[in-house]
Amino acid sequence: MDQVNLIQWPTRVVTLLAAWLVAAKQSSQRNVGFWLFLLSNTLWIIWGASTGAYALIVLQIGLAAMNIRGARKVGSTTDSA
Repeated sequence: MDQVNLIQWPTRVVTLLAAWLVAAKQSSQRNVGFWLFLLSNTLWIIWGASTGAYALIVLQIGLAAMNIRGARKVGSTTDSA
């Protein structure tokens, strides 16, 4: 198994952790979740490029755009007490 294939499992873990955090009540945790999603998007693109999974690459680019939007929105709000 080559090294690029080894990133699949950590990437899945990062994706699940990101999903958990974006559902958090605190905006700081949601913000971290969006950044982790961006990391997972990048890792999936790397994996997809190495395997020729072009539909996955296009999907990850679209998801990354949504995650950037989410990170901006969360970053511009504050938690209410």
